[in-house]
Amino acid sequence: MPDTVEAALPRRGTVLAFDYGLTRTGLAQGDLELRLAVPLTTLPSRDESAFFAAIAALIEEWQPVLLVVGRPGEAQDHEHGQRCERFARRLHGRHRLPVVLVDEAFSSCVAERQLVEAGRRDWRHRKPVRDALAARMILQSFFDGAPWRDAVAPKEPA
Repeated sequence: MPDTVEAALPRRGTVLAFDYGLTRTGLAQGDLELRLAVPLTTLPSRDESAFFAAIAALIEEWQPVLLVVGRPGEAQDHEHGQRCERFARRLHGRHRLPVVLVDEAFSSCVAERQLVEAGRRDWRHRKPVRDALAARMILQSFFDGAPWRDAVAPKEPA
């Protein structure tokens, strides 16, 4: 990661994180100084205009200085990874905020298991909160130092 990109990231302020999906997208919120992520909400993402309008409203409300988007690891689901990258670039283009991609490391699966262990046996009760919990895990991993890359900069050659 070039020093200039990391140096350009804000040191203070609110961060919104996204666990992007074609049907639903989970969101989490956190603070760069506190380095603590909390689940925020889950948005339906099938209706693109309503989806991006809801994101714009949340960005207006929370005034983030950085956006974090979960992306499957390079060895996982290549097609979904490309969709996550496109989503991240669209966020940057619409809101002119820095956007970083973080390996989501099966965050939805882990969130699902945590909900089951917490007693939410019925999948209909888990679905509305699972993606927001996954977004929280993505954001917390960013705060904890997980590798990330700039969503707008081109990939560095291997």
